[in-house]
Amino acid sequence: MSYLARKKEITAGQIAPVYFLYGTESFLIEDIIQNILTRTLTKDEMDMNLSVYSLTETSVELIVEEAETIPFFGAKRVILLKDVYIVSSQRHESKIDHDLKKLEQYLENPVPETVLVMIAPYEKLDERKKLTKQLKKLAAVVEAFPFDEKETARWLTLQAQERKVELTETGKERLIQLLDNRLMLLASELEKMALYVGERGTIDEQVVDKLVSRTLDQDVFSLIDHAVKGSIQEALYIYHDLLKQKEDPLKLLALLGRQFRILYQVKELSRRGYAPKQMASQLKLHPYVVKLAIQQTNQFSEHILLKLLERTADTDYLIKSGANEKTLAVELLLLTIVDVIREEKGALRKG
Repeated sequence: MSYLARKKEITAGQIAPVYFLYGTESFLIEDIIQNILTRTLTKDEMDMNLSVYSLTETSVELIVEEAETIPFFGAKRVILLKDVYIVSSQRHESKIDHDLKKLEQYLENPVPETVLVMIAPYEKLDERKKLTKQLKKLAAVVEAFPFDEKETARWLTLQAQERKVELTETGKERLIQLLDNRLMLLASELEKMALYVGERGTIDEQVVDKLVSRTLDQDVFSLIDHAVKGSIQEALYIYHDLLKQKEDPLKLLALLGRQFRILYQVKELSRRGYAPKQMASQLKLHPYVVKLAIQQTNQFSEHILLKLLERTADTDYLIKSGANEKTLAVELLLLTIVDVIREEKGALRKG
């Protein structure tokens, strides 16, 4: 079952006796754990009925023994068993000799008063092992892997609902654009914006732009966007603002070159009939980055993109050869970008 479906189940109070959480997205694992604890134990019960172990330090026999012990204070006991390396395909050296048969027997007939949460923070499982097969069959499984764009969007909607605020589609897209699918950062920024707009408030694109810190890549994207539209003053404002933040002009030049390469590659793949998802996979980019690049490439011909890549390379050479001072050289490049695009648009109108 997916993370979103499992979380909905837990939120509704449907708690399973055994959970198996595996994958590399630690935020999702921690979120499921917190939801299980919230729905299972009160604050007073946490000290007495919550136990946390690592399989690298504790034997399976001890875990099973505790799981079979009825809680004497409260209705439920929760056991968090971390580092369940015995189902992983990774090699792991441990001095503890685990009696896996005891755990396999417990999974067949778990104690209903105990919630055993087994956590394997690994990318791959050893599907050949009996225990792996048992856990996938008998436990409530949660696969914790990075989301794609659609999953991130659904997750953001759920997060907004939990905070009792409305997140508009444009606000959602803007958040993903700025922060990619870094869930911990998305959750943190959403919490900040929810406090800002208040209960039943609305988080739209304007609120996101006002409160969420922009990334360097995003600033470079906006810089190019302004230059393309002929808004040179806005482009230069972003450039000088980045310089005030101690960004190196050579680094900004490299990012400009990278963005032009992405635009050229997206343009070429689009010409060959690739779908956006295929482009993202081929170029190893987030789908939303590709979506924005497709929108921006409509303003460029392949010829002009090659010319801009050439001008960027020339600027890099002039700086590194000592012919031009780097801050001024990048500023001149921005002016050149505007001129090249104007020439291209003028030629198209005459044609």
